[in-house]
Amino acid sequence: MLDRVPALAVAVSCTTRAKRPGEVDGREYHFMSRAEFARLVDDGAFLEHAEFAGNRYGTLNSELDRIMDGGRSVILEIELQGARNVRVIRPESVSIFIAPPSLDELARRLRARATDAEEEIEARLEVARREIAAEAEFDHVILNDDADRATAELIGIIEGATAA
Repeated sequence: MLDRVPALAVAVSCTTRAKRPGEVDGREYHFMSRAEFARLVDDGAFLEHAEFAGNRYGTLNSELDRIMDGGRSVILEIELQGARNVRVIRPESVSIFIAPPSLDELARRLRARATDAEEEIEARLEVARREIAAEAEFDHVILNDDADRATAELIGIIEGATAA
């Protein structure tokens, strides 16, 4: 999608979780200790932050500033609590919920990537149940059952929002 819409950039979130094989600090996430994350929260450095599956995640205001100062629009890949916080702070933002085809399919995908222990997968599925129940809070919902179709739908929503 980013190749097709060069005016967009994904904000790299911060997390306290451990790096998975192949991940690079500053590309997938800014990996940090819980103490560093807490210090940044205390300093008011985050646009949004939340606890998810036992780890902390957040988007730094400086990351948004860096992207927007470059003349691009920002995509945040965040969970429900973070999206709720962003809607309060930046009500002009457009929220899009990417929904799995089913919880069974989500479970299959999580297990197939083989990066989380079974307890972590079960915790993620419980969070997913709550998030799916809140999808009506979002401006748009995209069913992620076919990557090409879902990407085209996402691009259409984004292009419509940035043209407005």
